[in-house]
Amino acid sequence: MGIVSEQAIDDFQELIDKVEEPLKTTFKNVHQGYLRETLIRFLKARDWNVIKAHTMLVECLRWRVDNQIDSILSKPIVPSELYRDVRDSQLIGISGYTREGLPVFAIGVGLSTFDKASVHYYVQSHIQINEYRDRVLLPSVSKKNGRPITTCVKVLDMTGLKLSALSQIKLVTIISTIDDLNYPEKTNTYYVVNAPYIFSACWKVVKPLLQERTRKKVHVLSGCGKDELLKIMDYTSLPHFCRRGSSGSSHHTQSVDCFSVDHPFHQQLYNYVKHHYETQGQAEPAKQGSFHVGFPEPVAERVEMAKTIESKLHKFENCNDLSKPVDDRKASP
Repeated sequence: MGIVSEQAIDDFQELIDKVEEPLKTTFKNVHQGYLRETLIRFLKARDWNVIKAHTMLVECLRWRVDNQIDSILSKPIVPSELYRDVRDSQLIGISGYTREGLPVFAIGVGLSTFDKASVHYYVQSHIQINEYRDRVLLPSVSKKNGRPITTCVKVLDMTGLKLSALSQIKLVTIISTIDDLNYPEKTNTYYVVNAPYIFSACWKVVKPLLQERTRKKVHVLSGCGKDELLKIMDYTSLPHFCRRGSSGSSHHTQSVDCFSVDHPFHQQLYNYVKHHYETQGQAEPAKQGSFHVGFPEPVAERVEMAKTIESKLHKFENCNDLSKPVDDRKASP
C-alpha cells in the first residue's frame, strides 16, 4: 500500500473515532478487533475516497442500529421445520477452507427456489449467515491461523439455472444490495461452475456493467471447476457439486451436501442462535415470526444489472436449450 492509501486509512480512522454512541458500539461487532482491515474494506468499496467511505460506514452503522442487527444472532427461525424449508430453498453452506485459511462458501444459485418462506425469512437467514461468518467464524479462523482472515471465497453453482430465475431477481437484488452497502469487500473471489448457456449469455451483457474491481473477482470455470479449485483448496474442501463431473447440486448424500440443514455448519449456526435466544430466559420462541429488516434502496449498478438480465431472459423465452452446459453447445462469440 502506498503513502496516499496509508494517509487515507489514518484520515478515515480519525473520522470514525468521532462517531457517537450507539454507532460506536455496533462498530465493534463489525470490525471484531480488526479495525484496520475493516477500514480498508470500506475504502476499497468507495475507491479510496475517505469522505464517501465514511458516509458509507456511518450509514451501515445506522442501518445496524435501526434494524437491531446486533441481536439477529439471538433470533431463531422457528419452528425447526421452517428453518429446514429455508435451507432447502436457499442453498448455501460452507464446504471447507482454502489453503490460505479462507472459508469456502458454496451457493446453489441455479437450484435455489426461494419459494418456501416469505422474503423476510430469506433476508433474515442471509444476514444471520453474514453475522455468524463475521462475528464467530472469521475471528475463530484468524486466531487459529495467527493472522487476520476477514474475507471468504464463494463457489457459485449454476446447475439448473432456468428462465424461472426471472422471478427471483427482486429478492436476489435485495440481498446483494444489503451485502454491497453493509458487508462490502467480504468476498475475495467468486468462482462460477456448472454454467449453462443461459448464464454465459447473461454474463456477457452484465460483465460490462460491473466495476473493474468486481469483474476481476469473478472467475468462470470450465465444467464443475474441480481442477482449478484444487489449486487453492484440498479435495475435502471442494463443494459437493464440484466433486463430480455431472450436473445436479442439491440432492446428494447428507454426508457431503453442504447445503443440507444437517450439515455441521448449519447445525452449529442453528444451535448458536438457539442458545443465544435461550440465554435471554425463554426456552422456545413464543411463536413463529420473521425478523423484519428494512430493505435498502438498490444501488444504481444493481438496478441496471437486474433490468439487463430481465431483458435478456425475456428474449430467450422461446428458446429450449438454454439450460444446457456451455460445453454441450457453442456459445456465440
